[in-house]
Amino acid sequence: MPATAKTGPQANKNAGNSAIRNDRGICVGQATTARTTIAATAALAVLGGCMGDDMGVTRAANSLFGGGDAPIAMAPTAALDAQMEDGTESVIITKLMTRRSVLANGPLRQVTAQVLAANSRAAEADLRAATLRAEAQQSNWLPTLGPNISLSSMGALVASMVVEQVIYDNGRNKAERDFARADVEVAAVALAQDTNARVLAALELYLTAQAARARAAVAATGTDRMERFEYVMVERVRGGVSDRADLQVVQQKLTQIRNDMASDLEAANAALSELGAMSQGALGGISGVSPIAAAQTDAISLTIMKAEAESTRAVAEAVAARAGFLPGVTASGAIGGNGGAGLSVGAPNGLGFGTGASLRAIEAQRTAAAARVGQVREDANRAIAALEGQLGSLRRQDIQARNIAAQAAANYDLFEQQLSAGQRTVPSVVGIFETKIRAEREAVALPFDIARIELKLAALRGALVDGDQI
Repeated sequence: MPATAKTGPQANKNAGNSAIRNDRGICVGQATTARTTIAATAALAVLGGCMGDDMGVTRAANSLFGGGDAPIAMAPTAALDAQMEDGTESVIITKLMTRRSVLANGPLRQVTAQVLAANSRAAEADLRAATLRAEAQQSNWLPTLGPNISLSSMGALVASMVVEQVIYDNGRNKAERDFARADVEVAAVALAQDTNARVLAALELYLTAQAARARAAVAATGTDRMERFEYVMVERVRGGVSDRADLQVVQQKLTQIRNDMASDLEAANAALSELGAMSQGALGGISGVSPIAAAQTDAISLTIMKAEAESTRAVAEAVAARAGFLPGVTASGAIGGNGGAGLSVGAPNGLGFGTGASLRAIEAQRTAAAARVGQVREDANRAIAALEGQLGSLRRQDIQARNIAAQAAANYDLFEQQLSAGQRTVPSVVGIFETKIRAEREAVALPFDIARIELKLAALRGALVDGDQI
């Protein structure tokens, strides 16, 4: 006799007994037929094609059917790219890439190149992560596909593939794409800030070392001359011409100059050691300071650009959050098991007694974002004005220091001539010589202080490194 199909509770019992467990521990019921498997595989292939990633099909299939995960090799890409994932160009990143360095060819550029070559570039990794998130969000309007495993009322496990497509979401998906785009811009500005900050720190160390070396060179010249004065005083004391107290004064001034020179050399070595730790090649043969051009006056400060990008991101986040409180329409369909299709209307966040306050808080978030941009712009302008004031003061001091050094040198020459004519004593000439050395040490250090302020101004405007080389 032909076999008859069993129905009713007995059939459900058999279905429950026939449930098996695959190698990933997922219980799959008898309802998962070969037709379901074929349909799921086809859906995965379509989804992978929509995502533009062939490896997506392999990874999804391996996850569903128990295969191993294969590593994905990521091709290296440029750090800054104005071309966004939606096909448009970012205005902020374009402005970053068109920035030109204020450093002319010379020692400062050589130090910059060595330091950037050894950069760990953690901010670049953050930018690439943000870019990948933006790429993923560009497909958030496409249907989603996922498995659904449920336990029926009769104790049977039913597996199916559910496809959902958002029809109307009050702009939630678009806001999420805008958020991801703004997130890329924030990361790009952060990368520019990190790069300029690293170069600034390295160049400040270099200037510190160069200034210390310049002061040490002046002290070395003074030491030679002061040792000559000491010899003269020793002989005069031996001959009974001068008092021993005068000799001690000369020796004390000689010791002070030697200590100053030793301190300068120690400061230079310490700065160069720290600079060597953050650079790739040797920097011992680099010396001097190359010209520093003025940064573009229309170049917006990096802090302002970052605040604008963060404001755009905050507004997009507010729009997405607001859409979560409004009803949307979603179409869904199931393949296999209890298959079917339908429409659903609902709000992702639901409605409650605090919904009104939540919506008002979202609107306040937009206002706060705009206010933060204004505050950052004010702070940046204040910082630039303060640095420009310091720069003007240092330039004035530089002129005065050079004039004072020239006058001190002229006074010393006059006193030395009078010493040779017997009109001056050695201690009085030594005092004038000490004044000359102190004025020269200050004069040779001021140009490096001026360069340091110029570099700080350039770093605020993101002009220490060419934008297309970040």
